[in-house]
Amino acid sequence: MTSPDKPQRPFLRRVAIAAVLLLIVAGLALLWIHSRLRASLPRLAGEVTVSGLTGPVDVDRDALGIPTLRGQTRNDVAFGLGFLHAQDRFFQMDLQRRQAAGELSELLGSSALAEDRQLRIHRFRTRAGDILATSPPAVQRLIQAYTAGVNAGLNNLDDSPFEYLVLRTSPAPWQEEDTFLTLFAMFHLLQGPDLKVEQSRGLMMATLPLPLFDFLTPSGSSWDAPLLGGLLPPIPIPGPEAFEHERLPRAASVPPSHPADALGDVPVAAGSNLWAVDGRHTADGGALLANDMHLPMTMPNLWYRAVFSWPADPTNPTTEPHTISGATLPGAPLMVVGSSGKLAWGFTHAGVDTGDVVILDTDPATASTYSTPEGPKAFERSTEVLRVKGGPDESMEVVSTVWGPVLPAAHLGQRQVSRWVAHESAAVNFDLLEIETAASLEQALEIANRSGLPAQNIIVADHTGRIGWSLAGRVPHRFGFSGRVPQSWADGTRGWQGLLAPESVPRLLDPESGRLWAANNRLVDGEALTLLGSDGYALGARARQIRDQLQHLEQATVDDMLQIQLDDRALLLEPWQQLWLQALTPEAIAADGRRQEFRQLIADWDGHAAVDSVAYRLVRDARRWLAYLVFEQLTAPCKAQDPRFFYSNTFFFLLEQPLWQLVTERPAHLLNPEYGTWDDQLLAAIDALLDYHQGRDEPLADLNWGRFNTVSLRHPFSLALPALGLWLDTAPLQLPGDTYMPRLQTPRNGASQRMVVSPGREAEGIFHMPGGQSGHPLSPHYSDGHAAWAEGRPTPYLPGPSTYHLQLRPSG
Repeated sequence: MTSPDKPQRPFLRRVAIAAVLLLIVAGLALLWIHSRLRASLPRLAGEVTVSGLTGPVDVDRDALGIPTLRGQTRNDVAFGLGFLHAQDRFFQMDLQRRQAAGELSELLGSSALAEDRQLRIHRFRTRAGDILATSPPAVQRLIQAYTAGVNAGLNNLDDSPFEYLVLRTSPAPWQEEDTFLTLFAMFHLLQGPDLKVEQSRGLMMATLPLPLFDFLTPSGSSWDAPLLGGLLPPIPIPGPEAFEHERLPRAASVPPSHPADALGDVPVAAGSNLWAVDGRHTADGGALLANDMHLPMTMPNLWYRAVFSWPADPTNPTTEPHTISGATLPGAPLMVVGSSGKLAWGFTHAGVDTGDVVILDTDPATASTYSTPEGPKAFERSTEVLRVKGGPDESMEVVSTVWGPVLPAAHLGQRQVSRWVAHESAAVNFDLLEIETAASLEQALEIANRSGLPAQNIIVADHTGRIGWSLAGRVPHRFGFSGRVPQSWADGTRGWQGLLAPESVPRLLDPESGRLWAANNRLVDGEALTLLGSDGYALGARARQIRDQLQHLEQATVDDMLQIQLDDRALLLEPWQQLWLQALTPEAIAADGRRQEFRQLIADWDGHAAVDSVAYRLVRDARRWLAYLVFEQLTAPCKAQDPRFFYSNTFFFLLEQPLWQLVTERPAHLLNPEYGTWDDQLLAAIDALLDYHQGRDEPLADLNWGRFNTVSLRHPFSLALPALGLWLDTAPLQLPGDTYMPRLQTPRNGASQRMVVSPGREAEGIFHMPGGQSGHPLSPHYSDGHAAWAEGRPTPYLPGPSTYHLQLRPSG
């Protein structure tokens, strides 16, 4: 008798065969993809013959992939560095040059058009070519060598970097002007947001009573820790008479449209910590320099560690070679921060005002001219073509004036121009290369003052134990105005007299205290502050915390410096904890029983932004809710004029001073009429926080700081394709620290490296950074340095013993 299942057996057999074949095909495809990916791994050992060298370059990598490059000339070392940058980080370099040039769409498609339109108005590619052509011949030769090295490194991969396999395209060769585009990308990263701040400040001045505007935009605070001068007097709270002829803002408190408005990650600007202790106050008599630069965190990390070595005197092989160690920026041939053995240097974002918004006066009868001190001038117009991968090209008109490009969108009905030091050819150069061989502290600071990079605080320590501070990068020389708000320059009474002369930039050498510090805070006062601009500085809490710890160290060590870098004490919030405890009286708790748990939780706090601290998060978030409720009411007229206006985020770096004055002085005329007393408004902030978490079914006791401050370094691809994150991103980690303390750490920003070094004693220094040296996820050096950075473990400043040896040999 025939089984009823028998006719199905051939069918099932065919299905099984098909499934096996599919698995084989899938396996072969995976093997093919894996082989393509491995083919793009950097070459670590052996010999490579290349054109463009005058002599061999030896590359020794240690166990973390950190290279030491030895060549016969500085140009040959630049070639070798370009080779390594391309092999380890070319996609990162490509994104940087394309972002600055407004050419991302050519690689990524139409999704990048908005960013390209924003950047293309600056015409940075044209500017880069012009600056390259007028650079000193020695710089041109160095960039030529670096460019040849980049393209040799790219061509010596067995396959293109893996990102281009995913994008189904080929990388475009590096061009010499691309190195200047890399520099322009840093200008955009560090100074790009300044435009919005100035426009917002202008809206406030035009909309609010002047005393209220001044109060909400102070140039200093009681937390300041300047190097030169003292505290600025606080701006008084405007009295009722300030509103006698103007309507007092009376907007009801409205819950944020999005939780991030009150509780989210603040838009931390790029910043850094930097300090030095002279030899009189260290354990071994050598000056110590510590630097951790705070930047957006990505995979791979921004920096690339390296050591350069070349003969100081090629005719005398017995002389000590130049040996430079530290961190480089892929796309550029110089050591950004580090040590030469004679000098060590580091940077923090200076926060000085390097750009202005110019209001255009145009003839109502025609749109073709604008007013200048010399009379009407015609707009200059040029057409830029945006290449779009997978779509039609887009033509874009760029309209320019004698002051700079016209911003595409009018602001509050006004046509405005971006005036920026990045548009000045004298403000963009690679003079910083000279610091590698500088012989003295004075020479190093002179080089820094004329260097063409985004304005930075620079601190230098020398091998004799001396220390000094000044500014690196150029700043505008204004006349007739402060630069705080957009203004017209048409009548010639205000504008720029070029750039501030390098010799006019303030300096401080050999301070009496033997200590220097900079944490993006205001460092000067008086005439120097007028020259540099009084806005844009970070709250001084982080700097003051650093300064106070340094002043107690008389025998400072490398470990002492690291412990300050890892300091997560929340001194700024200690008064706020006491304020909340005082507001939560028995009567307040009786009115809403939920407040009892809040009080119990914040009372149990050790003062740190620790991952397991519930108290820190609640104290912090209640302050942010209060800031939102207070300032949204006071700036409601601004919001009515521009719905995008948001004081608490745009001015997050200065709101502490006016907020604390308000809650301590408690002026009745500035209290939101929704509340009977300031205590009521304080309790309303707590209640808003409780309502928010109750609505999300989140018990207060579970809200430790680490749940919010969870950090994962993400590759650009995983932002578009999250499934790739398992392969490309670092595992999420709960980390201590926050914005207003030395250990600055948020989910998106943090220390891009930590370095402590004494010039001449580099072997005793430390250096670690997130991620690793390589940008290739199959490389053992993709993230092998990450754990030490996350845990704050000291790792050696100098590379360890050689694990791989590669020699680049000249052809012919």
